[in-house]
Amino acid sequence: MKPFEKCPICGGQVVEKEVEKLLRGGNHTALVKVRVEVCLHCGERLYSHENVRRFEQIRDKLERQEVGEFRPLGQSFEVV
Repeated sequence: MKPFEKCPICGGQVVEKEVEKLLRGGNHTALVKVRVEVCLHCGERLYSHENVRRFEQIRDKLERQEVGEFRPLGQSFEVV
């Protein structure tokens, strides 16, 4: 059984999809692909408790600069 039968925001139908979530910690960012429930009407993403805990762990590692287990994707730049 899915955690949500309908979107708690708009009441629309939700389906499971793979999405990308951008996480920031300190000066670092990480791109994480996860399976989540997504509303087909408003686009709201409904993350499981497990996903949220994983996001928090990744953010903590980014802030502590413990990025050795992460695969580099390139460089980011700030344009001022």
